[in-house]
Amino acid sequence: MLVGDKLTMSQQHSLVAKKANGILGGIKRSVASRAREVLLPLCSALLRPHLQCCAQCWAPQFKKDEELLERVQWRVTRMRRGLEHLSYEERLRELGLSSLEKRRLRGDLINAYKYLQGAGQEDGARLFPVVPSDRTRGNGHKLKHRKFQLNSRKNFFTLRVMEHWN
Repeated sequence: MLVGDKLTMSQQHSLVAKKANGILGGIKRSVASRAREVLLPLCSALLRPHLQCCAQCWAPQFKKDEELLERVQWRVTRMRRGLEHLSYEERLRELGLSSLEKRRLRGDLINAYKYLQGAGQEDGARLFPVVPSDRTRGNGHKLKHRKFQLNSRKNFFTLRVMEHWN
């Protein structure tokens, strides 16, 4: 992973996007068919691992980085003929895909669940402080929200997940 001087991951995002765009260009040049049955498995097997590998560690902090990565998937949806007139969200829905942001959030929540259930190597109670509750509603694992002085801390895994978990 590449980390910048100010602890940003922008270099990592541009490297991942460059690699993914190269793979997508190779798919575009070598595959003649633009059918959904051909494109989606190829992109899932060759492209998505680059866009999602360790994404919980280097999740985009800035909108420009998020758009840079989302632009790769935008290009994938444009490859399918007959969908050019639709918006990006409609093309995703038509192809049965979800945005990379939603996939990262889903991965974050899955990892948080694993930590809270004790499946992670790190003790989940230390990573995610749970608020004791005897209420019958909810998931029983309300996380304690802590405040930090650093603005960059809001992008850390624990705080990113806490808002959506509760």
